[in-house]
Amino acid sequence: MAIAPGKLSDPVVGALVSAVNAHDKDAFLALLTADATMSDDGTERDLHEWIDREIFDSGGHMDVQSESDGGRTLTVGYRNDTWGEMRTSWRFVIAPGGGRISRFETGQA
Repeated sequence: MAIAPGKLSDPVVGALVSAVNAHDKDAFLALLTADATMSDDGTERDLHEWIDREIFDSGGHMDVQSESDGGRTLTVGYRNDTWGEMRTSWRFVIAPGGGRISRFETGQA
């Protein structure tokens, strides 16, 4: 059974999951620092190109299966129109001050 975004331990991560599932790119970007970075399967990616392709242009959706590290590490059933559904892991780094994500790493779990 999926964990609702509002039930995740880290509220910033929960808000990001909600933004993905609502297809709200502006809300998603508002949760990132201006210099945020990311990687996919261990390879550094251009964040803006990646989120357009893998999330917002392809109907991305996250069903959180489990969390650890205070809600900053997730196991997710992720699906989009390009790749279908897959089990993925996501790790988030919250910037000092706690309000925004400075980095996330994702990949197949």
